[in-house]
Amino acid sequence: MSAADPTGAQLLVVIDPAARRVDGESTRIARDVLCAGAVAKICLPNGPEEVARAVARRGRRRTVVIGDDRALLRVVGLLHRRRELAVAPLAWVPVGALPAVSVARVLGVPLSAVAAARAVLDGVERRLGLLADDSDGVVLGGLWVPAGATHRNTPGPPAAGARRGRAPAGAEAGPAGGGSGGGDGGGGVGHQSWWSPAARTARTALTMLSGPGGRHPLPSCTRLRVEADGVLLADLDRPVGRVAVSAVEGLAEVVVQQRSGDEPVRARARAVTVSGPDFRYRADNRIRGPVRTRTWTAHPEAWRLTLPRG
Repeated sequence: MSAADPTGAQLLVVIDPAARRVDGESTRIARDVLCAGAVAKICLPNGPEEVARAVARRGRRRTVVIGDDRALLRVVGLLHRRRELAVAPLAWVPVGALPAVSVARVLGVPLSAVAAARAVLDGVERRLGLLADDSDGVVLGGLWVPAGATHRNTPGPPAAGARRGRAPAGAEAGPAGGGSGGGDGGGGVGHQSWWSPAARTARTALTMLSGPGGRHPLPSCTRLRVEADGVLLADLDRPVGRVAVSAVEGLAEVVVQQRSGDEPVRARARAVTVSGPDFRYRADNRIRGPVRTRTWTAHPEAWRLTLPRG
């Protein structure tokens, strides 16, 4: 337990065991920075059950996750299933190699352990949107169907609820297979300035159209039925190259690419349903499925994350 800081901030720091194995030095640095700046209770869980117990007993502390995308998604998913996500402030120090922390680029969290830990202490809380599926799963950084599993660094769709000028998870794949943060942001450290919804929409379309096709071919066409709030966008009689879904401005934005050269079909809706023969999909850089049908619903301002100022 560290000494109290002037702001009275109290933290529950959950250090993922994988982070301790993968990069013990960054993990130690992040812990030391947090303990020097706030009242911090350190939790070293050995598995998901211990994470669940620690989060359930957090009290009024802000939960800080030290680990990769999966560590953050584990805590967010747990709070979502407990229906406590909207009232539980979170912070994140990404630890791991790309693409294991590619969601951090989407959300605007610094990849440096020191910068991320300082953002936990000095940043501002933002309310972000997400996608929730009909199996009680959550998507923070967007998804697409089919998974395109032949490329580990297949670019991903726009951020689910993120409003910062960041490339989506894997959207502009770097050498390690994660997002390079290139394009508009430059540098890729995850703390560029905020930008307008109009520019956000333009970049969404640009990323969808030029990001995937420019670096990787569309996966083999498959037959899928795609509905947005009950409106049919694609049916089984016409092969689909890719369906991308993300949370944008409180709604689910869906882009259906029929084949490489066709103009995509775009729509925004509260819910998007994809169905067809057994298919896999990539969500937050993880392959899910196979499933025959899945519905994703947009939840605006569904969770609270501390991000760098400015």
